[in-house]
Amino acid sequence: MTDVRIFMSFDMDHDRDLYDEIFEQSLKRGSGFEVSARSEVHAMGELSEERVRRRMRDVDEVIVICGEHTAKSSRVSEELRIAQEEKKPYFLLWGRREIMCTRPSSAKANDSMYSWTREILHDQIATTLRSAQIREVPEDCKRMTSATQRG
Repeated sequence: MTDVRIFMSFDMDHDRDLYDEIFEQSLKRGSGFEVSARSEVHAMGELSEERVRRRMRDVDEVIVICGEHTAKSSRVSEELRIAQEEKKPYFLLWGRREIMCTRPSSAKANDSMYSWTREILHDQIATTLRSAQIREVPEDCKRMTSATQRG
């Protein structure tokens, strides 16, 4: 099985150390994921937004690392908005155990924030990707409508 390609969204000013930890975790054998793209330092503008959009199209899912200042980060909020518009599966990761972490302002009310352990991260990557996949119904299990019965 190939590794799940991840876009990491995080507050560049306050949570770069958290990104570094997840990146290191991704390099370990059997991690099941690779960080293919991440937040950038550049200010979000029209060209930057299109670059982020292209990079998100090339990944399987998005992880948003939430720290103490994430709610104030317009970049993280914009990246999550782009992920939502591109219909990329994503989840929020509680970045710091010892402090209250905040969600991006563009997070939906029903978006959960998950604790960060190696096991939870691995399970959540797999669960998020699996739940986002379109499930096809086999032809012999589909309900016949009057239009298809007339044939």
